[in-house]
Amino acid sequence: MEHRIVGPGPYRATKLWNETVELFRARMPLRKHRCRFKSYEQCFSAAEAVDWLHDLLRCNQNFGPEVTRKQTVQLLKKFLKNHVIEDVKGKWGQEDFEDNGHLYRFPPSSPLKPYPKRPPYQKDVIKFPEWNDPQPGTSQENIPVRPVVMNSEMWYKRHSIAIGEVPACRLVYRRQLTEANVEEIWKSMTLSYLQKILRLDSLEEVLDIKLVKSKYIIHNVYSVSKQGVVILDDKSKELPHWVLSAMKCLANWPNCSDLKQPMYLGFERDVFKTIADYYGHLKEPLLTFHLFDAFVSVLGLLQEEKMAIEAFQVCCLLLPPENRRKLQLLMRMMARICLNKEMPPLCDGLGTRTLMIQTFSHCILCSKDEVDLDELLAAKLVTFLMDNSQEILKVPLALQTSIEERVAHLRRVQIKYPGADMDITLSAPSFCRQISPEEFEYQRAYGSQEPLAALLEEVITDTKLSRKEKKKKLKQFQKSYPEVYQERFPTPESEALLFPEKPKPKPQLLMWALKNPFQPFQRTRSFRM
Repeated sequence: MEHRIVGPGPYRATKLWNETVELFRARMPLRKHRCRFKSYEQCFSAAEAVDWLHDLLRCNQNFGPEVTRKQTVQLLKKFLKNHVIEDVKGKWGQEDFEDNGHLYRFPPSSPLKPYPKRPPYQKDVIKFPEWNDPQPGTSQENIPVRPVVMNSEMWYKRHSIAIGEVPACRLVYRRQLTEANVEEIWKSMTLSYLQKILRLDSLEEVLDIKLVKSKYIIHNVYSVSKQGVVILDDKSKELPHWVLSAMKCLANWPNCSDLKQPMYLGFERDVFKTIADYYGHLKEPLLTFHLFDAFVSVLGLLQEEKMAIEAFQVCCLLLPPENRRKLQLLMRMMARICLNKEMPPLCDGLGTRTLMIQTFSHCILCSKDEVDLDELLAAKLVTFLMDNSQEILKVPLALQTSIEERVAHLRRVQIKYPGADMDITLSAPSFCRQISPEEFEYQRAYGSQEPLAALLEEVITDTKLSRKEKKKKLKQFQKSYPEVYQERFPTPESEALLFPEKPKPKPQLLMWALKNPFQPFQRTRSFRM
């Protein structure tokens, strides 16, 4: 069986456990061993198991070359406790595994870890608030519709929509965004963004959505210092001052002559031990138990570094603010210590980077379930965090911008009539109630007669309209509402009275016309000499 890369998705930790168990059982060399004058067939020593499994894990791309021999021993202890292996006398569970010559074997059957079952949730994380939804406790049938007073110009432009001159619009109404609405939007869009990055159909099996708090997300985005570190409102959840002082001491470690603290041989190791003891006794890992599967799922994206960084950014926004702050300060200290060439060795036999990973990986990521590869997964995650801590612990700008634009859009939504000379914003929502065909015909015949007749009179008496425009509007009105028009103008004569014919002007006499046309012509004296 060849090892494969397990990508992001539900139960990734369980899949890795089962795959490692299957590979170990299928490939671990077995041979005959003698112990205390007795021979045992098909078995292996503890040291042989550590050697072989250590090489397997280092070559497996799901774990990588950072896996240490100590971590391999811890995994074999879990194998012994969960009856993946047993000693040659059949003992398991209570026995302790050590890196020595003790003999072990595989039991006849090695049960794989079952996939956990969780109650089904709806696929839609949180429904976005729709502004055409009524407020709780209101009835759609009894809400009065505010009448809109229409003049001739507005009627003409509304009528233009009906005949296709202007594209029609859908009317919605807006209501004030509450704090709860904004929190729902932040939570829903954040989880949807994470789901898209992980390429999952649902987040149901990766994390418990009910435990995700929108207030944590908003606080982690906006309540930050200039350096991007979360600022806590509750100061009782801050790091103890002596731990913070110790972390600053190692993070800003200068030359020995510049130190203000009292110095002695091994001073830096004692300071480091103080920090390690505090983080090692936390009741819960910094990435929390309920987000364990989410972070492990993101580890499946490490082949795509950019996507993995983005997914880690979103996951870290889901952390409680106090956890995010402790993680930020810890990662900044670890990164500075590893880059500081002036820092004396903090441990004999281990490099500074390896020491940081082994010391703090368990307090950063850990599973409640002992049947897990959490030590190996935590080491891989912390390694990636150290290399990309500055990017991962930033707020994802694309997500923040999209949510802020969404909230701003919902706050500025208005009801507009295209083509009208004014915008009308209704103070109360308007709803439609379905009626019978008979009631519709009755309302169509009689319910709108008076407003239409008044509108027709307004068009008739409008002195600002030219004769051509008035005729055009009346023609449109006659085509749309022939009954109302017929009632106003029952005969062609009544319609003709509206546009009387103009009197024809009398022809004027020419200037050369004679005053007395019947007077006989008289010859005038010639001016010729």
